[in-house]
Amino acid sequence: MKIHHHVFAAVLLLLTTSFLAAQKPAYTLFNQKGKETKYKKMADACKDADVVLFGELHNNPIAHWLQYELTRDLYNVLGNKLVLGAEMFEADGQLIMDEYFAGMIDTKKFEDEMRLWNNYKTDYKPLLEFARDSGLRFIATNIPRRYASIVHKMGADTLHSLSDLAKTYMMPLPLLYDTTKQAYSSLTAGGPMGGHGSTGLRDAQAIKDATMAHFILKNLEPGETFLHFNGAYHSDNFESIGYFLQKASPGLRIITISTAEQPSVLKLEDENSGKADFIIAVPETMTKTY
Repeated sequence: MKIHHHVFAAVLLLLTTSFLAAQKPAYTLFNQKGKETKYKKMADACKDADVVLFGELHNNPIAHWLQYELTRDLYNVLGNKLVLGAEMFEADGQLIMDEYFAGMIDTKKFEDEMRLWNNYKTDYKPLLEFARDSGLRFIATNIPRRYASIVHKMGADTLHSLSDLAKTYMMPLPLLYDTTKQAYSSLTAGGPMGGHGSTGLRDAQAIKDATMAHFILKNLEPGETFLHFNGAYHSDNFESIGYFLQKASPGLRIITISTAEQPSVLKLEDENSGKADFIIAVPETMTKTY
């Protein structure tokens, strides 16, 4: 029996497509335009950046795994020109962090005294320990949550009454920013959050972003790359931390990474397209770290 080439090709394509559909990729990486890209492309872009904002979903194991892999790969290229920092550590904990890195206090003392997130040991400790073992600096970039809470409840102007020492743990006051940016306008009453939004919530998020940007720039020397870990909200759509970085230092080379859960990772959904320079699409059925 003779089979025409075009029939054979069609059958082969059907079988291949069926086989691919049966695969279960843990993630697919896309560029800003929604085109599938390679990890190496992302890593190469990051090594040439001044700042990399790695936006995660806090309970997503794929994001945390890729954070570790990217850290290790950038270290292999940049050595001590790599600086790490994270939203998950508050600025008033920097002294404890530095003492731990210097070997002055042990792991138990460090973990007892820092206000660590519940998923620290699974998701952030590997990054911190890598930095410590490799002699890298790790910067606690976030505003202490007690001050963000003050802003949320009583407004940003209340911070002016804090002590001079307290003010060293945040961006220089006053808090001035473009409230029409999508990340902030969405948090006010009438935004996507509906009646739950408020100017207090908006300002609390903004002062977190501004403080993280402040400590990134304060700890970035020429020729270094600062790899920063934060929730995707704080860097999506080239706003938030990125907005404050560009405002303070125009021309800064910033690469953003976002993480998005989707029913399928074979194609980037429209709502996630354009969110960042690189978008990690993860199956929404992926296990969570908490």
